Amino acid sequence: MKTLYSGKTKDVLLDEENGIVNLFFKDSATGENGVFDPGSNSVGGSVEGKGKIGLTISKYFFELMEKNGIPTHYINCDIDKGLMQVRQLTVPKLEFVLRYFTAGSMCRRFTLEEGIVFDPPYTEVTLKDDIQGDPLISERICIMKGLLKEGQYDEALGILVRVGEVLKNELAPMGLTLIDFKIEVGYDETGKMYIADEITPDIWRVRDENGNIPNQIDCSKMLLEKLNK
Repeated sequence: MKTLYSGKTKDVLLDEENGIVNLFFKDSATGENGVFDPGSNSVGGSVEGKGKIGLTISKYFFELMEKNGIPTHYINCDIDKGLMQVRQLTVPKLEFVLRYFTAGSMCRRFTLEEGIVFDPPYTEVTLKDDIQGDPLISERICIMKGLLKEGQYDEALGILVRVGEVLKNELAPMGLTLIDFKIEVGYDETGKMYIADEITPDIWRVRDENGNIPNQIDCSKMLLEKLNK
């Protein structure tokens, strides 16, 4: 397969024989100074088996989103090979973020305490640019840069809110409170929008019943155990 793009935790591959696009889930995890953190912009290490676990969890949540009427880029997957077959979409270098509580970079940016409740949830969009520190970006700039077409910014935020409701309701019975999360959104040749990338603990922060915030590795293991019951 031809590598179209190599990211921190996944590679985008093209099967040149049939034109099918796949995501390869790697064992790498984001973090800094030996501490894993889904909100980090750098790779903090590698954990054997993480890729396949992430793919298993993504499969579950993408299928759950589809059941709830939220379109995704997911088509099929091969867990053993760590590959997810996906729709061919235009995926702009944007991340759509929803926050139920203050946490992480928001607290650092705005000098806020951790754990302040947002009601309604707070949404923001960032440009995926590690060098610039993933700056916030407005609808107007997205359109000026050709990242989105008119109306897609608000449409993507609508999808984001719907994803949040499904995630929050699914995680709550597991004893996990959703703090915040981010998704990527892509669109096809007709302009129809889909959730892209992945849905795993790599994209969210949660708080357990003891008030702890598990890192993405521990959260993935916990989820896998619950999904396999």
